[in-house]
Amino acid sequence: MTIAYWCVLAAILMPYVWTGVAKFTSGFRPRDNHNPREYLDRLEGPAKRAHWAQLNTFESIPGFMAAVIVAHQAQAPQGPVDALALTYIALRLAYGVLYITDRAALRSVVWAAGVACIVGFFVVAA
Repeated sequence: MTIAYWCVLAAILMPYVWTGVAKFTSGFRPRDNHNPREYLDRLEGPAKRAHWAQLNTFESIPGFMAAVIVAHQAQAPQGPVDALALTYIALRLAYGVLYITDRAALRSVVWAAGVACIVGFFVVAA
C-alpha cells in the first residue's frame, strides 16, 4: 500500500479523535452513551468546537478519498501524491486543533489549504 492510501485510513479515523476530545474533555459518562448525539449537541466551548471539527472532518473525507483514488488510477507520480496526502493529513490535524482553540481566521486558511491539496491530486494526475 502506498503512503497516500495509509493517509486515507488516517483520514477515516481522524473524526474519532475529535469526537473523543469532545466527549472526554466534557465529562462524558457511560450513561450519556444512550443518547450521544443529544449529548454532543448540548456541549459548549472547546468540547462543542471539537464536535464541530469531527463533523467537518467527516464531510471532507469523500473528496480526499476520491482524489487519492483518481491520482492512483491515473498513475500520477507517487512522490507528489504521497506528499499531498501527508500534507492534507497534517492540515486536517491542524484544522481540528485550530477549531477547538477557536482560531477561526487561521482555521479557515488551513481549511482552504486542505481543499487545495485535494485539487492538487487532480493536477498531478492530469
